[in-house]
Parts: sequence; structure tokens; C-alpha cells
Amino acid sequence: MRRLAALLLAFVLAGLLCATSANAAMPANAVVPANAVPQGRVALVGIPGLQWSDLSAERTPNLWRLIGEGGSASLSTRAVPPPDRGVTCPTQGWLTVSAGQRAGAPGRGCSMPPRPSGDAVPGWKELVAFQDGTGYDARIGTLGQAVHDAGGKVAAIGPGAALGGADLEGRVDNYVEEPGLAGDLSGYSLIVLEADQLAAAWTARPRDEQGFSQEPTVQERLSAVAAADVTVGALLGKLPEGTTVLVAGLSDTTVNAHLHVAVAHGSPYEHTFLTASSTRQDGLVTITDTTATALKVLGLPQPAQVVGRVWENGGPAPSAAETVAGLADQDTASQVLREVRGPFFTMLVIVQVLFYALAAIAFRRRAATTSAAASRVLATVQVVSVVSGSIAIATFLAQLVPWWQLPAPMLGVIATILGFAGLVTLLAFAGPWRSHVMGPLTVVAGVTSLTLLIDVMTGSTLQVNAVTGYEPVTGGRFYGFSNIAFAVYATGTVLALAGVAHWLLRRGVSMTVVLILCALYGGFAVYADGAPAWGADFGGVPAFVLGLAVFLILLSGRKVSLVKLALVGVAGVALIGVLAYVDWLRPADQRTHLGTFVQQIIDGTALTIVTRKFLAMIGLIYGNWSLTLLSLVALAFLFFVLDRPSRWGAAALGQAYAFAPELRAGLFGALTSALVGFLINDSGIAIPAMALTVAVPLALAASVRALRLATPTTPAPPSAPAAPTAPDPL
Repeated sequence: MRRLAALLLAFVLAGLLCATSANAAMPANAVVPANAVPQGRVALVGIPGLQWSDLSAERTPNLWRLIGEGGSASLSTRAVPPPDRGVTCPTQGWLTVSAGQRAGAPGRGCSMPPRPSGDAVPGWKELVAFQDGTGYDARIGTLGQAVHDAGGKVAAIGPGAALGGADLEGRVDNYVEEPGLAGDLSGYSLIVLEADQLAAAWTARPRDEQGFSQEPTVQERLSAVAAADVTVGALLGKLPEGTTVLVAGLSDTTVNAHLHVAVAHGSPYEHTFLTASSTRQDGLVTITDTTATALKVLGLPQPAQVVGRVWENGGPAPSAAETVAGLADQDTASQVLREVRGPFFTMLVIVQVLFYALAAIAFRRRAATTSAAASRVLATVQVVSVVSGSIAIATFLAQLVPWWQLPAPMLGVIATILGFAGLVTLLAFAGPWRSHVMGPLTVVAGVTSLTLLIDVMTGSTLQVNAVTGYEPVTGGRFYGFSNIAFAVYATGTVLALAGVAHWLLRRGVSMTVVLILCALYGGFAVYADGAPAWGADFGGVPAFVLGLAVFLILLSGRKVSLVKLALVGVAGVALIGVLAYVDWLRPADQRTHLGTFVQQIIDGTALTIVTRKFLAMIGLIYGNWSLTLLSLVALAFLFFVLDRPSRWGAAALGQAYAFAPELRAGLFGALTSALVGFLINDSGIAIPAMALTVAVPLALAASVRALRLATPTTPAPPSAPAAPTAPDPL
């Protein structure tokens, strides 16, 4: 199976290489058609470090007015971080706006942007050269060059503004230090202002051994924010009528990354929460969207190398005070998530490993005796197994409760997750199905599949800031299925279908009908995973298709062969290719990353992305030791305890197969999907780790129930499997 998955991966990479070599990339100096003419005027105001919690009606009256009249959102400012710290420095933030793609700068720590000499940015060539080694192919100067190529002019106020507004040669048409020196701005299409007081207060503080400044005191921060608002007000008083103002807190000025302020005021923006097709979330946009938005308002086409999407009016926003409070809470959730995610996964791994060890001991006791005490122990193991198998979906359901607002967030998230896992477990044992081998497993797996299916069809809100979901500050992804969510979803879907097939077959439904029904729901689940409007999961579809195919083949009683898997694998690749192509046919500003990847193949930049993701997958195998350990222990428990008679355990899984042969088909289908997903996705080991977190505890629960139903017909050695009695009624 591993060789086949590797062969499929090689097939995909070979296709990308061929497409890359067959299509000529855009010429290095081609940015925008020469006949495009700026149709509007944009003032791009960058306030590095500005957070929603910094704002108030008294301290920042100019920004408060813009919020009350315009659109607002949290801004994910992920760029290329400096060494040793996952933050965005002011220079990196401005360069990312300049390129419309994540950009970086050489050196350790964070420093202020270089002060221009005349109208030229010093060290521009070195900054251009640095981008070649970042893995993002950022072309700094794209925004300014687009304006110049269209016959427009750029005014820059402040050093950072010169970085953001410079053309490909590192020049702007007019540079001044402050708004009062700007003169008449009516002749400029793009006006860029840097209000750098927060960044200056931060970088002036003492630095640690890694070159990062300590955070300013509360009073220093508040004073800097007030001064920045005064600078913004000075520019607003000089702007020609009809200018659209875009405000972006485009970097961090703290030791940890945050969400920042994004505001759009003027045509075409209303008093709403801003959104963008890059996030599909009301009140959340990205720093690269800022570049795309400026170009759109100017009436200029978006160059292919700009990866962001245009800010749009989303849902209606409440008052300025409520808007600020709500978006500040969104950043609070992200900060709490950053603090609890690592410890949560560490605790998850420790608890799961200990549980597998205790379950192995329980099986040894059961093999040595058939006492009532041993039976009670097995009953406890079954319940705990169902709770454990419910943890994965509970991490998403926990987002229904604002646990990050609790006094002790770590305890809060654990209690919330355990609470929802307990509710799912109660449902699993609430009806007559609790006495059947596949009963609790089917309920938990069904809840898992349906919950994530409904969530992805309604905006993926349960995945935002979940400990197993998206992290908006990181800015990797904001909608559809994350790799971890895919692993949980695919595993739950295949196991649920196994349980439903078992129930139908025991009621006399023909195998043909059962296969058709399973294929219909499974096919819809795969479509939801890959559909651009829902899951938009590029790497998950081939893995899901292969896992579903293995399940259906085994369910039908046929053998799995390499030829069959190869054909199914090609079909899976073809399916995601069709979905990506259909997405690519849409306008560029409406594509998901599926269609964007097709365009990157055409432009010749796809290989860089594939290489970066492949290296990320490899790095996670040894970089995330806890999930690697969890995967190895779970597999060892499955095959050396549950599935093998030995001194340490009976062949409990074999007993479960005897009562419910469909379990074997579901388990192998789920494991196949996890393995292929591991090989072709950049999340690497996280996919099988989360899949096994669902599959192994539920298989254990089914095995325990099978052991309790089985009655030994004659005395047997402790390690011998017990013979089943009557067929399971489910």
C-alpha cells in the first residue's frame, strides 16, 4: 500500500513538472496591461502593530470614525518571519503589501524600515534578492509598478510607506516624512502613509539575545496609539474628496503574533464586517488581500503573482464599540489558542498512550480469567474507548462555547471538549444499539461525519480557532477542510458507513443495495471534501477516494489488488483535477486555492509550492514527535494487542470481525485514507495521528463488546480467542 501511494505521489509530481515545463512563465517585468488606467484613488494607511484592543473613542477618534462609517475586520498578517520567531516585522509587513505575496527581509530580530534617500529605497536590490530564498517567489514592487504602468503616480509618507509603494526599481514618485509635508495629493492615484509610532516604541526597547525587542509598557503603547491616530487624522484632512481609505495594522509589535486592525472607508465599502474569498469568514481578511483590494479600488487588474483577494462587504456590523469589542475577542481567542494548543496535544498523546497501556493490561486480565470483576473492567474500557473516539469531533463542537473567555482557558478547553465528548458518548449508549458490537461505533462515527459535513457546508465556523482546526494568526487556511479535519471526517465517514452497512445487511437488505447506498453517501462526502464552494481540499480527495474504494471492495467480499487501487487512484487524481479546473474557470478573484494552483501550474510557479509542502510533510515526521509517537503506539496496539492472540491479549478484533465483518472493511478503508493522506499532504503525520485517534478507540470499543458477547465453549489457554455465540442482531 505504501509503495502504491508513493507511486501516485510521483505521478502527480511528474504531471506538475510536465505542466510547468510546457507553459511559459510570465515575463519578469510584466505586471499589468499597459492600457489599464487608474479609475479611483486609494490612501493605504499602514499602522504596524495596531490591534483592536488598542482602540477607543477617546484615544483614537479618527480611527473610531472610520470604523463607525466603514467596514472592519481582523487582519491576519502572516509574512516570511525572521529567524527564531513566528512574528511579522514592520519591514516584512510592508514588503508583503508591496508584493501581494508573503515576503521577508534579511537579518535577525525586527528593525524599522530603511529611510529612503530621495525617492529611492536603500538596499532595494538586496531585498529583491532575498525573496528568491523564501520559497514564496514574492516580487516586491508589484503594487507600485502596477500603478506606474497604468500611468498613475505614488506618494509615500514615511519609510515603511516607501517600501509598500515602491515600483520594481524601488522608487516612488514623491517621498516625504510626514503628512504635513505632502502638499497637494490630488495628482496621486496611490497615497501610502506609515504611522509608525507603535513600531518605533517597540524597537526602541531593549532587545533579547535573538534580536527581538521587549514589549512597551501599557502607557507607552497607549501613547503611541494616540500619536498614530493624530498622524492618521493629519492625512485624512489632506485627502481629496472621494478617496477610499484602507487601514491595515500590517505587522506585529509584540513578542507573539496577533490579529490586527483592517478598516475600509469610502466607496464601495459600507458599515459591515469585511470579508474576502481568501477567508470566507465575516470579520477576517489577510495582509495579501490588502494589495488586491488597493488594485481593485484603483480599477487595475490583479497580477498573477498577487495571491490575495479583494476585501468585500460582509454581514452588517453593529456599533463601533461592539465591533471593536467583538474583533478584539477574536484576537483573544487566537492568543489563548496559541497557549493551549501545544499542551493540549501533549496531554492528548500522554492520555491516549496510557489508555492503550491500561487497555492492554485489561485484555491480559480477561485472557487469564472470566470473573465478573474482569467483565466490569472490560465494560469500563468500552465506555472510555467511546469517549476517546469522541474527543476528535468534540474539539470542533467545543467552538460552540467561548471557552477562551474562561478564567483558566486550558482547563476550560479540556472541560468543554470532555463535556461534548460525554454528550456524544451518552448518545452512543442511549438506545438499544448500545448492546450491539457496531452500535456505539456507528453513532460516534456518524456524528463525526455529519457534524463536519454540515460545518463545511455552512462556512467551516467550527474549525476557526479550534485546537484541531484553523489558527487565523498563522494564516495557513481559513475555510473548507483543514488536513486534520479531513482526517477526522474521512475516518468518521468510512466507519459510519461500515456500521450502517452492518445494520442494513442484518435486516435482509441485499448487498447490491447496501453498496449503492454506501457509494452514494460516500461519493457525496468526497464531493463535499473537494468542492471549491465547500471543502476545497486538494490533497484529501485522492486519499478519500482510495479509502472509500478499499472499504467498498472489502464490503462486497472481493479482494483488493494493486491494479484496482491504481485505477481508483488515477480516478481520484482525475476528480480533484476536474474540480480544480472548474474552479480555475471562474474569475481570478473568486477562485479558491484549487483554481489558483492550476494557474500556478500555467505560470510555472507550482513546483516551488509543491516542494515547500513536501518538505513540510517530511519535517513534521520528526518535528512533531508527539503525534508520531501517538501514531506508532496506536498502530502497535491495534495490530499487536487487538488483532493478535498473545500473552498480553486475546484476538479481540477477530471476535469483532466475527460478529460484524463490515468492521474490517471500514477499518481498512479508514487506515488506507489516512496513509495516503499522510503521503500527499503537507500536514504529514498529523493526518494518521488524528485518524487513528478516532479509529482505534472505536475499534477497541467494538472489540470489547464482542468479547463480552462471546462465551468460551471449552476451557482454553489464556491467549486463545473466545468463540462467538449467536450472531449479533445489528
